[in-house]
Amino acid sequence: MAWRPLPADVKAKTYRKLVARKLQEDARKLQEALPHPTPSSTPLSAIMAYSKNSPAGQAVDAIITDLPGLMAVAVVDVQSGMALASHSNTPSINPETAAAYNTEVVKQKQKAMAALKLQGETIEDILITLTNQLHLLKLNPSGTKFIYLVVNSRDTNLAIAREVLRSHAAGIN
Repeated sequence: MAWRPLPADVKAKTYRKLVARKLQEDARKLQEALPHPTPSSTPLSAIMAYSKNSPAGQAVDAIITDLPGLMAVAVVDVQSGMALASHSNTPSINPETAAAYNTEVVKQKQKAMAALKLQGETIEDILITLTNQLHLLKLNPSGTKFIYLVVNSRDTNLAIAREVLRSHAAGIN
């Protein structure tokens, strides 16, 4: 049987399946690598604590002040996937866990941009819209860190949330 090129739609479906499989595999590896605190060993306040002495902690503190109704916020290192500072007003959202997974979203988008040869383009922000929540990822100008923000979609103006993130992103370099 002679080789013949696949139609573009088959290539796209195959590529999407490969990317989805890779994301699932990477997410599973990250989940296994993350420490699993138990309620008895780690108090909730320690999970959501941050230092106001670091640029990341100062950014988190300022964002909480600017958006008091936020659900969660974290400043994340893109290279390691670790949250440098985080805070959550919602017990069901662990910003450290979300930081690791969202780092993979950023890295995969960067890989896709490289594969598409989108020269001169940089990721400014990524918006993920859920039924009742907005998840925003705002990269700093150098692309080495990002702010992860979760807000209630019914209670928050998206333009204001984006402006708050834009105003604090440069400070986390």
